[in-house]
Amino acid sequence: MKMLLVLVALPLMAADPPGFAAYSAAELQSKAKAAKIDEHKVGLDRVANWGNHGLLLVHREGDGEVEVHESQVDVINVISGEGTLLIGGTTVGGHTTAPGEIRGKSLTGATSHKMAPGDVFHVPAKVPHQMLVPKDLVIEVVKVDSK
Repeated sequence: MKMLLVLVALPLMAADPPGFAAYSAAELQSKAKAAKIDEHKVGLDRVANWGNHGLLLVHREGDGEVEVHESQVDVINVISGEGTLLIGGTTVGGHTTAPGEIRGKSLTGATSHKMAPGDVFHVPAKVPHQMLVPKDLVIEVVKVDSK
């Protein structure tokens, strides 16, 4: 008696590659609402860190300080709310708050850019920037080490 061998092709279930991550819009909104607002009117969730870059979720309920990152690039994506991004110029009252991080009270000679949902901004390292937020702003920031 002859036997008939039948092969059935089943799809192989592959796992996501190491380092892959996905976050739904609902997940990000939930994290933003859960972030505790501090004395600077900002709540922060360090969503992930992948070595030379990381993802931050920031919820602002007021104007931010001037920031200058000596070796980090900020790629900012506006999720919700509105504000104004001041970029460039000279930092007034600048002081070091951590290695490679300077904060200040205001900027002189900066350019102004409206911020609205869907907008993306690339802020190079060493460039002073400040967010003016009249009410509420949620952004995600990809921080990239430029060393």
